[in-house]
Amino acid sequence: MASVDINTKMVTLLGDPLKQSFAAQMQNSGYEAAGLNMIYFYTEVNNEHLGDVVNGIRYMNFAGFAVTKPNKVKVLQYLDELDPLCEKMGASNTVVRTPEGKLVGYNTDGIGFIRSIQQDGGIKVDENTYFCIGAGGAGRAMCSALAYYGAKKIYITDFVEESSKSLVEDINKNFAPVAEYVPHGDFSKVAEVSVVMNASGIGMGSHIGENPMPKEFIAADKFYFDACYNPDKTQFLLDAEAAGAKVLNGLGMSLYQGAAQIEHWTGKEAPIEAMRQCLLDIIAGK
Repeated sequence: MASVDINTKMVTLLGDPLKQSFAAQMQNSGYEAAGLNMIYFYTEVNNEHLGDVVNGIRYMNFAGFAVTKPNKVKVLQYLDELDPLCEKMGASNTVVRTPEGKLVGYNTDGIGFIRSIQQDGGIKVDENTYFCIGAGGAGRAMCSALAYYGAKKIYITDFVEESSKSLVEDINKNFAPVAEYVPHGDFSKVAEVSVVMNASGIGMGSHIGENPMPKEFIAADKFYFDACYNPDKTQFLLDAEAAGAKVLNGLGMSLYQGAAQIEHWTGKEAPIEAMRQCLLDIIAGK
């Protein structure tokens, strides 16, 4: 990493807890590869003191900041402007500090997902229909972005039924009337879609080896996406691949959302391959 001087632009991630985050390693590897005089670091803060920290950033040498749980919604009240997608989603994960000290909110989570399924998966968003398992943070970003970019239909289910109902209502109200609630455990609508997405977290961490969807609903003619990328292939993807289907994990989603952040903060193209290699090295334990 380059040495810090008076001209170094700072970026921090605001959230709590942050010990599980790979963002600093990926971002700093990107800055170094691009020759940017920037540094990314962590600031553990929750909703209680978020306003104080954000106000301080206005008066410091920041390019902007990133936002994660539990602050993505709360942060909106401290910002001066919102990008249209960010405003419709009602959450921000990326804030740009302008030279005048204005704070402008964006959301790159959904953009990262869209870029990944398009570039790495060959999916044309407006030509397909979708079934999403999971309506939490990842599912909300993915489904909102799909609606924003013209998805024909999105079926949404979640273990917490209120979450899926709320997301369906928000999408139909703020984006387009394309979302439909599906009760937890009902996979009958999977037969009607071309893309199936797992944003539930089942298949990672303490749930490794588990698949949120019974095997009998997996078909070779569908595309399967999992927001997880560690492990590289969850049971959801392994079962789909074994059935002859095309699969994609969440590495690209994480990579492209981080690249979009760099582009917002600097106005320059992000060094995608250097950032991709950093993530792969982290997962491999290097």
